Amino acid sequence: MAKPKLALYWAAACGGCDVAVLDTNEKILDIASLVDIVFWPIAVDFKYHHVKAMADKSIDLCLFNGAIRSTEQEEIATLLRAKSKVLVAFGACACHGGIPALANFTSRAEILQRVYIEAPSNSNEQKTLPQLQTKVAEGELELPELFDDVKTLAQVVPVEYYVPGCPPPVDLILKLVDLYATGKLPPAGATVASDKSLCDECDRIKEEKKVTKFYRPHEIIPDPKKCLLEQGIICCGPATRGGCGMRCIKANMPCRGCFGPPPGVVDQGAKMLSAIASIYQGNDTAGINRMLEEVVDPAGTFYRFGMADSMLKRKRLQKS
Repeated sequence: MAKPKLALYWAAACGGCDVAVLDTNEKILDIASLVDIVFWPIAVDFKYHHVKAMADKSIDLCLFNGAIRSTEQEEIATLLRAKSKVLVAFGACACHGGIPALANFTSRAEILQRVYIEAPSNSNEQKTLPQLQTKVAEGELELPELFDDVKTLAQVVPVEYYVPGCPPPVDLILKLVDLYATGKLPPAGATVASDKSLCDECDRIKEEKKVTKFYRPHEIIPDPKKCLLEQGIICCGPATRGGCGMRCIKANMPCRGCFGPPPGVVDQGAKMLSAIASIYQGNDTAGINRMLEEVVDPAGTFYRFGMADSMLKRKRLQKS
């Protein structure tokens, strides 16, 4: 009996999700014994034309990590959707936009201007920007086109399952493979993680006390037994899905929200804003202004991983 076929792909992401698969260590041999890997650009020498030659729905399971930022990524997402029976948004970027989606607070033109023209480390006197086509002696080179919007995988193609995390923890990767191998996958649309918030799973002491000042993590050494948020460190646990094993919390660092919102929460950033507003002791204009100054990077704090999947989705662009 032929083994199921597995594909893995890396779009707009850092590569950590692929490394997480390798972090299964010797368990990767168990995965290899259950499936045939037919496409994994980071590890196996398959090309796009090999995938295009496959019959539709011939890939049983595809783990797609990374957001959709370019025409190439959109093309391959569409291709792998056609070739795959089960498509999984794998990791924070594919699920919610992730770090790449912070680009939605600006525009493609502004990004190119900063990176290629204004950055202090540049030496670009001609002010050359990347071109979609460039003629060289060997022929014409072509680059993918960047979109103004960074999108989640599900905003481009239908997705069966979601495995969040930056990157997904090894136990969830193994759980997904086991669920697939045993035919016990949940209903389509499910997230393979906890249905509780991280705060619900956290065993730190909560005293329901008010906060009079917010600190950045390097400004304070927190008590490892007490709630970080109640110590004045913005921890996104109230607005984040659990199931990560609390790796950051156990290291005495705050949750940054990479598992996305828990069930029932439409906008992770808005939920977190509501959470900190409810515990901050600032009853007048001066107190509110002080809080705003203490939250140094609101965009990166509240929408670090979920901008593309939020109600905002992006900043409003000026019409030309």
